[in-house]
Amino acid sequence: MQLWPFKVIAGFNDNPMILVNYRGQEKSFSAEEISSMILRKMREIAEKFLETPIENAVITVPAYFNDSQRKATIDAGTIAGLNVKRIINEPTAAALAYGLQKRPNFVEDRNIFIFDLGGGTFDVSLLTIKNNVFHVKAVAGDTHLGGEDFDNRMMNHFVEEIKRKNKVDISGNPGSLRRLRTSCERAKRILSFAVVATVEVNALFQGIELSSSITRAKFEMINIDLFEKCMEIVRRCFVNSGMDKSCVDDVVLIGGSSRIPKLQQLLQDFFNGKDLCMSINPDEAVAYGAAVQAAMLNVKYVPNLTLRDVIPLSLGTSEKGDIMDVVIPRNTSIPITKKKTYFTDVDNQSRVSFKVYEGESIIASENNLLGVFSLSLPHAPRGLPIQVYFAIDADGILNLSAEEETSGTKRDITVTHETESLSTEEPERMIQEAENFNVEDKKPEQKAKAMNDLNDYLYHVRQVIANNDVSSLISPVDKLKIYTAVVKGQNLLDGNKDEETHVLVDFLKEFQSMVDSALYKITIGI
Repeated sequence: MQLWPFKVIAGFNDNPMILVNYRGQEKSFSAEEISSMILRKMREIAEKFLETPIENAVITVPAYFNDSQRKATIDAGTIAGLNVKRIINEPTAAALAYGLQKRPNFVEDRNIFIFDLGGGTFDVSLLTIKNNVFHVKAVAGDTHLGGEDFDNRMMNHFVEEIKRKNKVDISGNPGSLRRLRTSCERAKRILSFAVVATVEVNALFQGIELSSSITRAKFEMINIDLFEKCMEIVRRCFVNSGMDKSCVDDVVLIGGSSRIPKLQQLLQDFFNGKDLCMSINPDEAVAYGAAVQAAMLNVKYVPNLTLRDVIPLSLGTSEKGDIMDVVIPRNTSIPITKKKTYFTDVDNQSRVSFKVYEGESIIASENNLLGVFSLSLPHAPRGLPIQVYFAIDADGILNLSAEEETSGTKRDITVTHETESLSTEEPERMIQEAENFNVEDKKPEQKAKAMNDLNDYLYHVRQVIANNDVSSLISPVDKLKIYTAVVKGQNLLDGNKDEETHVLVDFLKEFQSMVDSALYKITIGI
């Protein structure tokens, strides 16, 4: 967080807010709003390419995203004006892409291991493809491990080198660190196919210019503990699945950082020399798989595929003594509904409350608290059984319902999130703000277009006036008007840069009408 080029502050209920400068003003945005801006931009790019409006979307997330993060992703899609049809795990999406491309060659069941190492997150997934059914067996990962960590390690290496050689410390200068990190990221990519890479940054800090190099061996040495961390997560996935690594038929690499040779070597050693599958584009596989999932949700284009994903973390409640009582174990196939019976403790009890967590610690409070769930009762006697249904949908999101055993009456459960997820009103406010920001962001583009259109037309008119055969036929009065308008138009372009866009557009329309009228008089001989 210290290396980010923006500040993160505590907002309402201690929620993180991202502080940025927007048009000279300091503004704070929630993570959902920032994510929605990215989704909105992606939507605009897709609409231009497809030449059709886009309303629905399938969004991929790291496999180890928890319930709150998945709900926040759906909120971000809503703010961006999208109907999120499905949330799908990134390695599962990659497996869909791989399976769809390779399934004509699959005669028998195949066990596929997906190694997905991107810029900021790391996920692995083990699944079986059988009769066009993609059954995920286990997932594991780390939402805070990725290519950026390798970039930062290399950047810190050069910060120390600069400190040693030039006796200056640039670690407190965000601009210098940003330029250095960009150069380190470039060098990291080069080291995937070369044994040495240069790192050069002009005017890095106080007149210092960095011109250095780093070998692949050095890069591997400063990141070896992170590489080993990746392999530990791989081992954990197999322990959770109960499957032996020798049963794996294909090891598929996804994400740009999976190109790192040392990681490939460690993976190959782990799988006893098995060849790694590199036939699928690691940068496009997840998006390809998401498109397949979207087609599966569209009744018009249903591929003959079935997907069974799993939840990454165990889900349970807190018992007396702060013990985690697991209701749905991790790596359980979804969608799923499980029932748990609770009892009232005293006579005339009007409410039953319990905390729901997700995580693997036996101590409940050490896990991620999803929320406090409360059920109102009509002054129930002690020992009244209440059936609570824990339902996880295909997006991996928890929904709860309850039923009184005696009367069979179903009741809704009030959820009080500790992290204060967005209320019903907040997405509406954020949608309106996003529309306003979108309008504001388009103003510079619209002004630039108006200035270019005016400049082009001024050039065209000058060419017409310069042609004696045409200008000699224009009346002196019209010619004077045109000359005056040309000067005024050029002054608008060269003068006040703060001129409103509508002024340029209105002037161009009047100017075009004036010139058209003058040329029309020539055609009719006036």
